[in-house]
Amino acid sequence: MLSSFFLQGMMVGASLIVAIGAQNAFVLSCGIRKQHQYAVAATCALCDTVLIFLGAMTTGKVVGMNPGLQTIAAWAGAIFLLCYGCRALYSAINSSAVLRAEKKQCTGLRSIVLLTLSITLLNPHVYLDTVLLLGSIAGQHGEDGKYVFALGAATFSWLWFFALVLGGNKLARFFKNPTAWRVLDALVCLTMWAIAWHLIAGQ
Repeated sequence: MLSSFFLQGMMVGASLIVAIGAQNAFVLSCGIRKQHQYAVAATCALCDTVLIFLGAMTTGKVVGMNPGLQTIAAWAGAIFLLCYGCRALYSAINSSAVLRAEKKQCTGLRSIVLLTLSITLLNPHVYLDTVLLLGSIAGQHGEDGKYVFALGAATFSWLWFFALVLGGNKLARFFKNPTAWRVLDALVCLTMWAIAWHLIAGQ
C-alpha cells in the first residue's frame, strides 16, 4: 500500500513539475552552459522537498485529522486536477511553445544560487502546487502514508532537475520541438484525470 502512495506522489509531482516555464528553462540553460548546474538542480529540488513536506505536515495534517475536510480536499483537489488536465489538453492540441534556454548570465556560485531561489520561491504557483495541492492530497493517505506520498513527489523533483542539467543539450534539442511538448502535455492531462478519478472514487 505504501509503495502505491509513493508512486502516486511521483505521478502527481511529475505532472506539476514538468510543465514548461521559467524555472525549467533556467535549469536547462545552466546545464547546457555547464554553469554551476549541480548547485542549481540541487537548489530547485531542495526547495521543492522542503515545501512538499511542509505541505504534508501542515495542510496534510489538518486534512488528515478531519474526515469532513478529507472529503472537501478530495473534491477540491479533483476539480483542480480536472481543470489542470483540461489546460494541459488544450496545450497539447493548440500550443506551439518550445523550451528555450534563458540568456541570463551569472557566473558566481552565490549569485546563481540566489537567482535560482528567486526564480523558484517568487513564483506563487509553487506554493499552490506543493503546500496546498500536494499537502491536501498527502493528508488523505494517513499519518505514515502522507510522508510516503510526499517522498514520492520530492523524489521525482530531484530526478527531474538533475535530468535537465545532465541531459543538457540532448533535452534542449528534444524540447525545441513543439510536438514533444504536445505529447508531454497529453500525458500530463491523462495523469491528472486519472488521479482526479482516484480521489473521487475513494470518497
